[in-house]
Amino acid sequence: MVHKGFDSGSRGEDAVLLAVGLADAALSRVAPVVNQAWRFLRRSDTADLAGEAGADLKARGRLVLDRYAAVPPAHLEVLAQRAQSRRGDV
Repeated sequence: MVHKGFDSGSRGEDAVLLAVGLADAALSRVAPVVNQAWRFLRRSDTADLAGEAGADLKARGRLVLDRYAAVPPAHLEVLAQRAQSRRGDV
């Protein structure tokens, strides 16, 4: 099959060409990641690295939860505390 140009093919042919081009682009990005994973799995200290990675992920998770789970003080409570401190009623 010789492709004569993008506009000359049928819609089906264009769809196939686009899908194949997308798959090729995706695989070209994935191949280096897979190779790096295989190199990682062949290391002798994989268990230690995995433990450290797990600890790092837990620490990141704790930071994210602390950042987003903290409830800000009630607005009226903050205003009342400021008013009290200005009057010297503390």
